[in-house]
Amino acid sequence: MRPQLQWRTCWENDLQLADHVEISEFFRNAYGRTGVFNAKPFEGDRSWAGARPELRVIGYDDRGVAAHIGALRRFIKVGEVDLLVAELGLYAVRPDLEGLGISHSMRVMYPVLQELGVPFGFGTVRHELKEHIHRLLGRPGLATIIPGIRVRSTLADIYANLPPTRVDDALLVVFPIARSMSEWPPGTIIERNGPEL
Repeated sequence: MRPQLQWRTCWENDLQLADHVEISEFFRNAYGRTGVFNAKPFEGDRSWAGARPELRVIGYDDRGVAAHIGALRRFIKVGEVDLLVAELGLYAVRPDLEGLGISHSMRVMYPVLQELGVPFGFGTVRHELKEHIHRLLGRPGLATIIPGIRVRSTLADIYANLPPTRVDDALLVVFPIARSMSEWPPGTIIERNGPEL
C-alpha cells in the first residue's frame, strides 16, 4: 500500500531556514547511501547541489520530508536551437519508502509544469535508472527517454585542478508540456550553460 503524503509546492523564496535544514538532511540520507561524494553538496544545511531550483514539490509524511523534486526554468541549446525548458532535478525518495510507489506520486510536478507554460520539461538521469524512469514516466506517456545525448554543463564551483565545464553521457528525459515531442529540436549535444540542477 502506498503511504499517503501531503504535497507542498513552494517557490524558493518561500522556504525558511528550517525548511533548508530539513531538506538538506533528507538529501544527505537519500543520496549518501550511493556514496559519501553524492551527499557532500548538502553539507552545511545546503538544500541544493548545483543550480538552485526556483520551485520545489515536496512530499511530507509524519516523519518529515518523504520525497522531493525541484524545477528551474532556463534556456538550453539543443543543437543550434535555444529552447526554454523547466529543468527537473533533485529527485529523491526517502530510503525507507523506496519500492512503495511514492515515485508515482511525484507526478504531481506535471500540472505545476503546465501552469508554468514551458514548452518542455527536461532532465538527465543515470543509465542505471532507465527502467525505473521508463515505468514511472515512459509507459504512461508523460515523458520520452532519449539515449545518446551528451550534455555540457558548467561546474557549480571553480576548482584549480578541473576544467570549468563537464560533459555527461546521461539519459535525457523530455516531458512535452506546451509542445509535442515532434517539436523537440534534433541534436546530440545540449549546452546547459550552467550547472546541473
